[in-house]
Amino acid sequence: MDLDWSPDDLAFRDEVRRFLNEKLTDDLRRAGRLATSVYPDHEASMRWQEILHAQGWAAPAWPVKYGGCRWSLTQHYIFGRECTLAGAPNLSPMGIRMVSHAIMAFGTDEQRDYFLPRILTGEVFFCQGYSEPEAGSDLASLNMQAVDDGADLVVTGSKIWTTHATEANWIFALVRTSRQAKKQQGITFVLIDMRTPGIEIRPLVMTSGEQVQNQVFFDQVRVPKTNVLGAVDDGWTVAKYLLNFERGGGAAAPALQVMAEELAQAALSQTDPNGEGALIDDPAFAAKLADARIRADVLEILEYRTLALVSSGKDPGPAASTIKILGTELSQALTELALEAAGPRGRAYQPHATMPGGPIVDYAAPADGFVSGDDWQAVASLRYFNDRAGSIYAGSNEIQRNIIAKATLGL
Repeated sequence: MDLDWSPDDLAFRDEVRRFLNEKLTDDLRRAGRLATSVYPDHEASMRWQEILHAQGWAAPAWPVKYGGCRWSLTQHYIFGRECTLAGAPNLSPMGIRMVSHAIMAFGTDEQRDYFLPRILTGEVFFCQGYSEPEAGSDLASLNMQAVDDGADLVVTGSKIWTTHATEANWIFALVRTSRQAKKQQGITFVLIDMRTPGIEIRPLVMTSGEQVQNQVFFDQVRVPKTNVLGAVDDGWTVAKYLLNFERGGGAAAPALQVMAEELAQAALSQTDPNGEGALIDDPAFAAKLADARIRADVLEILEYRTLALVSSGKDPGPAASTIKILGTELSQALTELALEAAGPRGRAYQPHATMPGGPIVDYAAPADGFVSGDDWQAVASLRYFNDRAGSIYAGSNEIQRNIIAKATLGL
């Protein structure tokens, strides 16, 4: 595998850099830099999506006929990498990166015509209704019931850990439409208007103090059968297809490499535990940071290898699961190091110095906006708490290891 970009790839990279330098404003870069989780400030994310949409780059992975770009897989990777290196805020993945592909593959012409253009503009903003209080990683155990009632399904039950439910106007959800011998059967994939009567949202306060996740309750909510994606009782097929887009396909390594480099720079100005020199010179800290930087480079090579396989038309196998495990566990290690480097100021709760992905509850910022230390120290503690979920969401890393064991070792 040749790790050098071709002249065409380099020209494309330069085009992307020019666009980012022109359009990525200081306030948008700040939103990316001060994000406390994978979900940045919602308004900043939507403004960045609007700018990308005007350029025709909001959903480059979509087919061209739906508004995507005629890019090679290498160009897709370069674009994601350059956006990360430039500090662009993330876009919400639920619409553009996830349910849109399921709509393209399983939707009717009417569903595609309605949802896809509106997802691009942000007029339709989706949240995900998968997990339930008794169905998380074992998603096939879900119980939210949908009863057939003529032209509608009547939905009753609840979903939990629903990111940005308070911002979303649509939710894609898995519901139980029948009980069959195999629990994966009898599940239906539906698109539900969040403005429908009978829906109640109860925000969940995370350990970081943010309200990004929610529990959503459905009480006799009527969903037109025209909002079923795929076939009734065959939603598991749609869900499995969608999970391929949730777990892989992006460039995770650049963000982790940037995090490690920024951490190294910060450690130059922080003192070691004995107060005798720079933290970067402390052997224990330096060893952990070196290990993390090596792991980030290994992850980048794995992403390149996966890109090469897909570009040549080959099946990458369980690579998405491998990348998910390595990426989330490395991110957790780096946030632990960041909290260590931040020292006592990192332990101060200062969300007003950050740009979280949701409201902070029961917190009053200082009237004068005082921040003890630097912004990155305030961000460190919130990122640490939020990143604990990385090895659980999108299928826990234990589930991913089972997938690898089955696909690679035949266990």
